[in-house]
Amino acid sequence: MYGRRAEARRIATVKNLTAPRGTFDILPPESSQWQVLERIIDEVCARFGYREIRTPIFESSEVFVRTIGVGTDIVDKEMYTFIDRGGRSISLRPEMTAPVVRAALAHNLLQTLPLKLYYRGPIFRYERPQKGRYRQAHQWGVECFGAAGPEADAEIIALSLEMMRAVGIVDYRLEINSLGCAQCAPAFREALVAYLSEQAAALSETSRERLQRNPLRILDSKDDLDRAVLAGAPTMERFLCESCQQHFADLRFLLESMGIRALHNPHIVRGLDYYTRTVFEIHSVALGAQDSVCGGGRYDGLVQAMGGPPTPGVGVAMGMDRMLMLSRSSGAAAEQDGQTRLQVAFVALDDESARLLVPVLQAVRARGIAADMDYLRRKLERQLRAAGESGARFAVIMGEDERTAGDVTIQDLATRARVRVGLTRVDAELAQRLA
Repeated sequence: MYGRRAEARRIATVKNLTAPRGTFDILPPESSQWQVLERIIDEVCARFGYREIRTPIFESSEVFVRTIGVGTDIVDKEMYTFIDRGGRSISLRPEMTAPVVRAALAHNLLQTLPLKLYYRGPIFRYERPQKGRYRQAHQWGVECFGAAGPEADAEIIALSLEMMRAVGIVDYRLEINSLGCAQCAPAFREALVAYLSEQAAALSETSRERLQRNPLRILDSKDDLDRAVLAGAPTMERFLCESCQQHFADLRFLLESMGIRALHNPHIVRGLDYYTRTVFEIHSVALGAQDSVCGGGRYDGLVQAMGGPPTPGVGVAMGMDRMLMLSRSSGAAAEQDGQTRLQVAFVALDDESARLLVPVLQAVRARGIAADMDYLRRKLERQLRAAGESGARFAVIMGEDERTAGDVTIQDLATRARVRVGLTRVDAELAQRLA
């Protein structure tokens, strides 16, 4: 009796297992939409001259503490950090730029510049899950090292917008700003802190905490209390040095000449300490209050901060989860999903027919045709219905009659027309019909 109760509890526990909060399973047919998105990322990045890099999903915690910065929400509150069996502090990556720089330095990739890389994969942040934002999210991005001029900034922005268009997202706006450089940014920070300190009582609780740790992040606050205070705050454009002014003006000219409309938003700061000069974000109202789809900018001091030579850099990161949400809302994802559906369904009505069809199925697949076979030996009508629901165009049917004659019946699932074809000619016949 005790053993049966324990087994019942074990089964109930297994049945109640779910994905951890803030994560999700990607199931068919949604997984095919992810595959389409990944192929689009590969194609667009290659068209712009970028090559893929893949880094581990966990790194030494120092990689992120040194680059993102102590006092940021990511390092202080959001990183998944643990001590491994060797006593080392390890963190699941909360972003990918720092790991890419680490890999570039470890493998001497910066010996030949410019270096243009792209990536895609999961990132991890412990934050409150919400629409389009998860604790395990998925991100793609590009990094361009070695180019200090605004042309590289313009290329990164153009690539980002091309990616939006490629997945069918049309409802968006581009916002840009300049954070200055090491020469002019400190004066702005000092003026901003002085102003916000005088207004501290009117700030939200979160921004009062940030005032001590990372005051620039207050500029990005969506809280109504903070927005009222920021209306009178100093802006970076008043403090830009001549070189930064020229860089920003040249970028705006380049974007205009490319037909790209950009709005100047002086409150864009990005969430990471390593950004300098150009920063930008792409927003979509379809996502609600948290409407940022992607963001990026220039980080000319990051490589040197990680122990490398002085190397300018600029990049962008875009949430794949949010891209798919927007793509689905526009209907583009469903249209793309149709590109990966099954083309041919093999229907075996008995065991011997199944054995004869297996090598034929392999020959059809070898021709690049998406084909599958139902191994459950269900009745003909049920198998044909399932084949139609899968999106297949043709069914290849074999029962005792076909097996005796050494052929199969090919049925067009749209017109119901049938034709008998010899076993050795099935792959060629299907290739011709699907051409």
